[in-house]
Amino acid sequence: MIDDIPNVLACDVGNAAIHVAHVCVEQVAGPLTFRTGELSPLGEALSALWQEIPEPRKVAAGSVNPAGLKALEAAVADGLGEHVLAIGRELPLPIATDVPEPDAVGVDRLCAAAAAFDRLGVACVVADFGTAVTVDCVSDEGVFLGGAILPGVHLAARSLADGTAQLPLVAPCRPDWAYGRDTREAIIGGLVYGLRGALRGLVEAYATRLGHWPLVIATGGDAELICEQAGESDLIQAVVPDLVLRGVAMAYYKSLLK
Repeated sequence: MIDDIPNVLACDVGNAAIHVAHVCVEQVAGPLTFRTGELSPLGEALSALWQEIPEPRKVAAGSVNPAGLKALEAAVADGLGEHVLAIGRELPLPIATDVPEPDAVGVDRLCAAAAAFDRLGVACVVADFGTAVTVDCVSDEGVFLGGAILPGVHLAARSLADGTAQLPLVAPCRPDWAYGRDTREAIIGGLVYGLRGALRGLVEAYATRLGHWPLVIATGGDAELICEQAGESDLIQAVVPDLVLRGVAMAYYKSLLK
């Protein structure tokens, strides 16, 4: 019965932010974002969201930030009286892998890959544009094969400013120019077009190994900034902002099958 389907308060604990949402199978509601340096509203917001989630319900989390996970666990314990089920601890990894150390792969990467394959059912590439950019490949059999990690657009902008004598810190935006007419435009163009080019080059390399061209899904806080608009790109099929949260919920549902 529909009332018996478990509801999940899914939490994605990243380097820069904690994202939470109510997930029930394919439905995602109430996505909220809290910057890791501004977590004072977290407990009250989680409590309010929890009251809207019908039973049965659980709290599940995927984390790449141990300090952020501790903050989340404290807020959940104080505000909800619940225990956080963490992927890689109480919950299994949400996708099969073909890498030597699956537990060393970022949980967010595995969650996004699992959710993408669940939606597509064929070989795919998941590009997650966050503090770091990850570009990962999943086989036609739904196995996580690995991927690439490179600096995100804001991290790269700060590196240029910190590592040079005269280059300024710029605020990245979508360039409407092909070549920069001043230093600011040149930096922004290099960052944005550079990430687009890196994505295309990686997808081409994965396609060569797979033997065919995979579908490409983008996610992450900077996906809308880096990726071309829908209909403009011949590379990216869709931008799915809540992909990792869907994968976190999948890990919980997978645990129920054991």
